Amino acid sequence: AGAAPALRKRPSQLSSRGQGGPSSPDLRLQSRVSVSRPGPAPGRPPPECDEGPCGWGSFTPRALQLCNNPEGYLSAYSLLAVFQGIVVNGLINVSISTIEKRFELNSSLTGVISASYDIAFCVLSLFVSFFGERGHKPRWLAFSSFMIGLGSLVFALPHFAGGIYQFGSKLEGTSSANFTCNTSKESSLSNYLYVFILAQLLLGIGGTPLYTLGTAFIDDSVPKHKSSLYIGIGYAMSLLGPAIGYVLGGQLLNIYIDIDLDDPRWLGAWWIAFLLCCFGTWLLIVPFSCFPKHLPGTAKVQSEKISETHDDGSEAFVEDRNIGKNFNDFPVALLNPVLMCLIIAASTEALVATGFATFLPKFIENQFGQSSSYSATLGGIVLIPGAALGQIISGILVSKYKLDCKNIIKFMLGTCSVALLLNTVFVFSKCGNEPFAGVSETYNGTGKLQNLTASCNANCNCLRSFYYPVCGRDEVQYFSPCFAGCTSFTVQKRKKTYQNCSCIGLPKRLPDTEKAPFEALAGKCRTQCTFLPLFLGFFFFAVVFTFMAVTPTTVAILRCVPDKQRSFALGVQSVFLRLVGTIPGPILFGVAIDSSCTLWDINKCDIKGACWVYDNSKMAYMLIGISAACKVITIFFIGTAFCLYKPPPDNSATLQKDAELVSAVHM
Repeated sequence: AGAAPALRKRPSQLSSRGQGGPSSPDLRLQSRVSVSRPGPAPGRPPPECDEGPCGWGSFTPRALQLCNNPEGYLSAYSLLAVFQGIVVNGLINVSISTIEKRFELNSSLTGVISASYDIAFCVLSLFVSFFGERGHKPRWLAFSSFMIGLGSLVFALPHFAGGIYQFGSKLEGTSSANFTCNTSKESSLSNYLYVFILAQLLLGIGGTPLYTLGTAFIDDSVPKHKSSLYIGIGYAMSLLGPAIGYVLGGQLLNIYIDIDLDDPRWLGAWWIAFLLCCFGTWLLIVPFSCFPKHLPGTAKVQSEKISETHDDGSEAFVEDRNIGKNFNDFPVALLNPVLMCLIIAASTEALVATGFATFLPKFIENQFGQSSSYSATLGGIVLIPGAALGQIISGILVSKYKLDCKNIIKFMLGTCSVALLLNTVFVFSKCGNEPFAGVSETYNGTGKLQNLTASCNANCNCLRSFYYPVCGRDEVQYFSPCFAGCTSFTVQKRKKTYQNCSCIGLPKRLPDTEKAPFEALAGKCRTQCTFLPLFLGFFFFAVVFTFMAVTPTTVAILRCVPDKQRSFALGVQSVFLRLVGTIPGPILFGVAIDSSCTLWDINKCDIKGACWVYDNSKMAYMLIGISAACKVITIFFIGTAFCLYKPPPDNSATLQKDAELVSAVHM
């Protein structure tokens, strides 16, 4: 990486290497060739002395040395990334809807929980990347393993401290009794919001070294043409974690949160997997603590790298002023316009990616009428393989064709443009809402919209704090059997059927002669929307093309800055990703989704909790609007980076000219 400054020296600066006078033409030309060869990064101490064996102090078993190479480190890095992905991008996203209902939170507050991880990451990223650049990077990752495990443990604590889940009310029948309001009891559950935020802060502390120092360590240890492949594999493995998290979390949601009970207000056992990940992550402290500061062969790899730093004089400035030894030097990295354009583009992409990762299961659940468990599984099937495939494909293409920085930026521009076109799937696959009495339509021609009470249930003393949806034979959903005006029920094979429901009209289709027309079945009405396969298919390819830009962005950032600022450039990227992307992303998506709510949970104390029913069309238009706006901003800044980037002088051409001159002189 340090060859470029030497190549830019004038021949006169390289000619006088003799003792007291100019050397012969032969010697001068040979000196030029030798100086033009790639050498160790200037100003950077050679890492040979730190290329130690694998172990702990003097204890270095031979078996451990089999892992003392880039492949061994990549394996440990990938495992940690898998566990981090399981917790942060898998289990938490799957559990969001359940946590909302269990602890009486709305989507805006759960968006704050999701963003708390990125707040910690943002605050610490600059410090960790700056001081860790000169430190022992693998030991930083051992610390990362400990903090991720601790955060997982804390995230599960509210389940044990919150007591047995009281699912609204034991009332499942046909009328409501008199209840008293206990304000302290009703408001205490929402206080666990701060425990979830603390857990996310701990997870953010643990994740900071992983994607700054951990990525830079890979780039340190492998040749340039392999760097994108290794980073792509590491990032793709990090997406295996969310895949496992979605599947594991989705399956655990089939287990009732406290007891085996069949109920339409079902909440699953979201907390079990967090405990498993806690202990699994702590086991990784052992391998990371045994790696040396530099892997064997790092010095040779560094000596063969040639700089592709953006040619605006920043590299020479960094070397002349010895920038990078003091933390006050960090604003110098911000003076690179190509770096900042790439970072802003990545940040707007992160806003969309994080928002969808957090709320895609909820979108599928409400838009297409699926259960929380099935929606989580579908979300994982679309998001995780698509993201992993995109990163692997881009890593292979960049590595195979050995794309330089300019062509990498062009590649990013193309993939983002295709992703923008594919995101229009929301417009063509949105679903309308199923009829809901008192919300989207009246009670068989009586009552008013947005009012659950009508003449048919006015004398039932129904309470809005007890949500127990039932589907009438007229294919209309009702808030509860009480609001449907039902007076009795029967149970067959653990399924309840409510009879004599005064609010239910005649069925839209001719009923079977054996079925009473004024019955209702426990649970929501089955959706009539058939667009789910279309949505999943198009959105999968949108995810693939979106994530095809992730690995090239990281590689381009590493190449367009001076060698001393690589880790710090990743730290700056992490800060902007959080400030502009992943922190406001879940909050913005949560606010947009809340704005489409048509029926809120109002408890006995008239306190608004989670949303029960959304306007599906409004939700779809809100999400496509946010997504399209961010994609346009991304394309603009990638295009600007492409126009601004100036590659350094052609090193290969310079070497060729020197070789020809030497050959001519010898002739």
